[in-house]
Amino acid sequence: MEYRPPSVKVDKPWGRFEQYTHNLPCTVKIITVAPGGILSRQYHHQRDELWVVLDPGARVELGDKTLHPDSGEELFIPRETVHRLSATGDEPVRVLEISFGEFDEEDIVRLEDVYGRIGP
Repeated sequence: MEYRPPSVKVDKPWGRFEQYTHNLPCTVKIITVAPGGILSRQYHHQRDELWVVLDPGARVELGDKTLHPDSGEELFIPRETVHRLSATGDEPVRVLEISFGEFDEEDIVRLEDVYGRIGP
């Protein structure tokens, strides 16, 4: 199994925080998928990803599984695992993505894409 960097939960008087990365090479972004939108079916050679689903209505293809994660659910995607995100409802879906390893948009290997972005 691929290595997932450990997260740390720290309780505070006002609640808690969860730290997903500490002094590791990583890239953090929020992906927003428009209603009915679908990302490429893809994988990466150089990075693992941790997705934290922020909104309801996400549909995630992960390997040979199709998931409908709840808001707040975390999904770890090891490098070279085929995955795809889409928004199934009438509202945008946001996912917090933390990429571990070397981040490069050119590292996306698209297997299927409704926007015609496959090819050399």
